Amino acid sequence: MEWKNAIIDFEFYLKIERGLSENTVKNYSLDIEALTKFIIENNIEEGPADCSKATLQEFIYKFSKVVNSRSQARRISALKSFFNFLIFEKIRNDSPADLIESPKLGRKLPVTLHLSEIEKILDAIELNKSNGHRNRAIIETLYGSGLRVSELVNLTLSNLFVKENIIRVIGKGNKERLVPLGSYSKKYILIYKEEIRVLKNIKPADKDVLFLNRNGGKITRAMIFTIIKDAVRSAGISKTVSPHTFRHSFATHLLENGADLRTIQLMMGHESITTTEIYTHLDNQHLKKVMHQFHPRNK
Repeated sequence: MEWKNAIIDFEFYLKIERGLSENTVKNYSLDIEALTKFIIENNIEEGPADCSKATLQEFIYKFSKVVNSRSQARRISALKSFFNFLIFEKIRNDSPADLIESPKLGRKLPVTLHLSEIEKILDAIELNKSNGHRNRAIIETLYGSGLRVSELVNLTLSNLFVKENIIRVIGKGNKERLVPLGSYSKKYILIYKEEIRVLKNIKPADKDVLFLNRNGGKITRAMIFTIIKDAVRSAGISKTVSPHTFRHSFATHLLENGADLRTIQLMMGHESITTTEIYTHLDNQHLKKVMHQFHPRNK
């Protein structure tokens, strides 16, 4: 089996059998393509069926010098998944990646915004300008419902239940969850939907998509980053802010105001509550308050 065909089959396996997101499939595929390029450039005559552990170790060592530990860990995870796939397909009997260890990753605390900073960013959006109401609705929804940027750009009218104040979100691996629609998000979504979006010449394929670009097509992830970057700059905030910053802020503010981790986990769409627990490390004052309130020795 050639590398090219193996990668195509691997992508199909990740999508259909494992139900991974498009971004994960793309990144894993790029990692295997990087291995293929390394093998070709070094005149190594090995295919997917006989690629050796020595080749993998040399490949990982070379690229460990130019990528950070998180990228390296993902690359090793991709390699392990790829060779496990080959075993699953009975193309080989063992995996050369089995004994290769991933770098130890420290827990990285996410950047969050204070409520006052979020309000500054929202107020910096000029509603009288073209796409102003759309941009306000986008940021209100990112913060108000804690959506991932991929979930936001794929949000459809048919998954928007305004009367019930609920959004049906298609998350990672096409998993569905229901997320509350905040009052501010609802207000600006309705203004955009009923007064601005209806005036657009919408492309047939994107009739059901909520947020559109100026040409009537689905808005891109890159455009969301640009909208946020412009609003943050206009607000005079020096922090590095991305769409995910609003998601982190959503979870942190819920926790600070008394929401339990299990509820936050469900709204965020985290498979493991361990992922959600990172937000307990963000606010020491909140932790001290909880300790004082609930520990029997502090009554």
